[in-house]
Amino acid sequence: MVDLAQRHDEPLFEDISLSPADIKVNRIGIEDLWECLRKGYDDFSNKPSSAVALLILYYPLAAVIFTLFALDQELRYLLFPLVAGFTLFGPIVAVVFFGLSRSREKGEEMRWRVAYRFVHSASFAPILGLSIVMTLLYLFWLYGAELLFFGIMGSAPIESAGSFFGRLFSTREGWLLIAYGNFVGFLFAFAAMALSIVSFPLALDKPVTAITAASVSVRAFTTNSVVLGVWGLVVVGLLALGTATLLMGLALVLPVLGHATWHLYRKLIEFEANSESELES
Repeated sequence: MVDLAQRHDEPLFEDISLSPADIKVNRIGIEDLWECLRKGYDDFSNKPSSAVALLILYYPLAAVIFTLFALDQELRYLLFPLVAGFTLFGPIVAVVFFGLSRSREKGEEMRWRVAYRFVHSASFAPILGLSIVMTLLYLFWLYGAELLFFGIMGSAPIESAGSFFGRLFSTREGWLLIAYGNFVGFLFAFAAMALSIVSFPLALDKPVTAITAASVSVRAFTTNSVVLGVWGLVVVGLLALGTATLLMGLALVLPVLGHATWHLYRKLIEFEANSESELES
């Protein structure tokens, strides 16, 4: 029989958890964004098979959207919210790319087995908590989009895709829906970026709680609001290009952005010397 007492020196989880006071937020410039994109593409070039994983993840979404149109369902009004809001899951998917970039940073081979190693570590709990928050944010976004649609366009049934788009672009209500929808979407995107820009890579990299990771992420965003606002525009632009190619471009764009976000995290965050020494001891 195995003596469990002999295994007390092999803890499954870290005993030390960093607090927000142990984590320093740096100010960065626009030039740092381009450097992160360059490093992100370099990481992707060393692991191009990640494109296949993204196709597997995102093409079911395309199938759902196609089915809604093919079956002439009345849920077409949720088409844009479904697609736009799906980017809220980006940080969750990107955890795998963070792991690949982290392993390459340490001089290890970029293997999928290493990227998923966080599932069996103390990082899993905070990443799961943050993922639940992002999922709830997505559901609130869809609910808000539905309320906005019926509040402006009324409850009249949608007869066809042509009549829906015709009403959307040729009536005052349609343009109001576009304006208010984009404004509300911007608020959700703002909140999502503030909560996730640093939290997911931080939770993967160091022993922190989900609350600590989220609070540090918000602090990093507010400290660099202009620069990270530009980053947000870059992300939206690249995602739009990837989506315009029938989602094929996302197989390149999403891995590059995932790797680049890891390097952005490295530029934004530093750790106090005493906390680093405690973690190493």
